[in-house]
Amino acid sequence: MSNRLYFSIFIASILAAGCAQESGKPAAAIITPSAPPKPALMEPFRYHKLIEVSPGDDFDILSWGRGSIETGSFEILHSDSVNMNYTTTTGDLNGSIVDAFNTDMDMDGNPEILIQAKTNDSVYNTVIYAFEFSNGKANKLDFPKLTSSQKKGYRGNDNFYIQDGNLMRQFAIYEGSGKEAKPTGQKRLFQYGLRDNEFTIKQIGKDSTQIKQTTAVTTPVKKTTEEKHTSSKKKKHKEEEHKSTSHKKKKKHHHSD
Repeated sequence: MSNRLYFSIFIASILAAGCAQESGKPAAAIITPSAPPKPALMEPFRYHKLIEVSPGDDFDILSWGRGSIETGSFEILHSDSVNMNYTTTTGDLNGSIVDAFNTDMDMDGNPEILIQAKTNDSVYNTVIYAFEFSNGKANKLDFPKLTSSQKKGYRGNDNFYIQDGNLMRQFAIYEGSGKEAKPTGQKRLFQYGLRDNEFTIKQIGKDSTQIKQTTAVTTPVKKTTEEKHTSSKKKKHKEEEHKSTSHKKKKKHHHSD
């Protein structure tokens, strides 16, 4: 066998080994690009939420202010890109925004934007800012305060949510006052509606904050042997007195005759 033949076989062996090694290499890992991080709010802005009512009808809810987190301002940026109409609604903010909601409680086709804020008040720490948007304008709605009976046992920390187009409000019931107030384990639930641009409110279900009137039940006490003996002696003494009185009355009547 000639040297040229040996050299050809040698080269072929190297190429075959290289192909085998190449096929045995693990596949390169597929790197999936991660979602871009949510941009952080720049001062003086503190809160932002985008609410899309319908395609091209968007509301950006923001809060802003420097130097204090207890007070500030809020603004609602309404972008109606279909009609090329852009409006801004602003107001003073007490506390910090917890959440914002969109609903149509009176089903008139005009969206309502509700902003829930929390204050540092240890008892009544919930504030609601409400607006109805119609024809490119914001109509401010007065959110009703709880009556004395509705807020009995109330200590704040409300849970608001939208259910079947209505605003729901639930909170825990406490017993006592001040720092000594303790949760009873019960909760109270309210449902808010809207009629003629005024809020309606009704309680859903019952809770245990109402004090039930109880009737005192008297249990008869058994008399002891000594008490029975004393009672018997008193009864006998009264009978003797009664006989003596009757006898005197008869005697007196006889002398008068």
